[in-house]
Amino acid sequence: MAGLLSISEPSDTLNNQINANNDFLATLTTDATKSTETIIKKHSREQIAQLFDLPLMDLLLQAQTIHRQNFTANEVQISTLLSIKTGNCPEDCGYCSQSGHHRDTTKLQAEKRIDVDKVIAAAKRAKATGSSRFCMGAAWKHPSAKDMPYVVELVKEVKALGLETCMTLGMLDTEQATQLADAGLDYYNHNLDTSRSYYEQVVSTRSYDERLDTIANVRNSGINVCSGNIVGMGESRDDRIDWVHELLKMPKAPESIPVNLLVPIAGTPIGDRVLAIGQLSVLEWIRTIAVTRICCPSSYVRLSAGRESLSDSEQALAFMAGANSFFYGDKLLTTGNASQSGDNRLMRELGLTKQFAAPRAPKHVPVVDAMSGHQSQVISADLGGVVLA
Repeated sequence: MAGLLSISEPSDTLNNQINANNDFLATLTTDATKSTETIIKKHSREQIAQLFDLPLMDLLLQAQTIHRQNFTANEVQISTLLSIKTGNCPEDCGYCSQSGHHRDTTKLQAEKRIDVDKVIAAAKRAKATGSSRFCMGAAWKHPSAKDMPYVVELVKEVKALGLETCMTLGMLDTEQATQLADAGLDYYNHNLDTSRSYYEQVVSTRSYDERLDTIANVRNSGINVCSGNIVGMGESRDDRIDWVHELLKMPKAPESIPVNLLVPIAGTPIGDRVLAIGQLSVLEWIRTIAVTRICCPSSYVRLSAGRESLSDSEQALAFMAGANSFFYGDKLLTTGNASQSGDNRLMRELGLTKQFAAPRAPKHVPVVDAMSGHQSQVISADLGGVVLA
C-alpha cells in the first residue's frame, strides 16, 4: 500500500508547477474583477507567453470570465463578407489565391469591380439573413483616386440600409482614410497577419511598418480598426505571442480582431508548404483566441477563415475562448465558409443570439432648412449615440 500511495502522490516539481499556475490564474482572476481601467492594463510579452502556457481549461475559464465582464453573454456579432473586386492583386502574400504572382498555379479567374447595385442587393440579402455588418473587400494594394468615389458610394448606400460597414482595400493614406470616415465607414480591416519577425516569410511587397502606418491613418481618421492575424502559416508560438504583443503596443487595441486559421490553398507557396507538412492544431488556434480575448478584453474577436473545417465542438470551444463575432455565408472572398443553415443550427444548440447593428453616424449630416427647403451639410459630433448638428 505504501508503494501505491507514493506512486499516486504528485512530485514536488509537479506540485510547484501546479501552484505556480494557480497563483498566476488567481492573479488574473483578481485583476478581471476590478475596474475597466485595470482590465485594459496592457500585458507584457512575458505575461502573454505565460497565458499561452496555462492549462487549456484554466485559460478558457479566464478568457470567458473576462469576456462576460465586457460583452453580453451568449451574444454574437455576425458579418457578411463580399469581394467587390477579385484577383490579380499586385501583392505577393504567400497564402492568398488572389495574388497575381500565383495566378498561374492557383488558376483564379480575376474579376472587375462589381456594380454598385449588385453590391447593394448582396447587402440587402445579408441584412435579411441576420447580419449586422457588411464587409467589402477589394484585391488592391491600395485604392486609386478613381476608385474612391466608388467605395465612398458603397459605404453610404450600405449604411442607408441600417447596416454597419467595413472595408478592406489595402493600404490607405491619410486623405483616403478621411474620405472613408466622412462617408461614415464603421470599420476598416488591415491585418498584421503575423509577427514582425515572421512577416518576411509571408509577403515582400508591403512592409510591416506600412501595415502599421495604414492602421494609424485609419485610427486617426476616427474609423474603428479591424486588424487580426492568420495562424498556421508555419509560424512558431513565439510569433503568435509577438503578434498579440504588437496589438498591445498600439495606442489602442483594434476594436475588431479576426483570428484566422489558415485555409491552405494549393498553388500558393504557404498553402503548398502547409499541405505538405500538416496543419496547425485547432487547440493552438483556440489558445490564440483565448489569449487575444484576455489581452484585448473590449475588442470583438472574430472567427473568420478556417471555420468551415471545424466540428461543432471545436466551434463551441472557440466561443468559450471568447470569440464573439463570425462571418455568415458560404464564401469568404475566394475560400469556403461554414454553411449558413449550419450556423443557425449551431447557434440554436449553443443558445447564442445575434447582436443588432449599431452603425455610427456619418461625419457629414444633411440638414434641410424648414423655411427655404435648402439642404446643406454640417459636421456632426457623436456624443453617446446622440448626434448634434
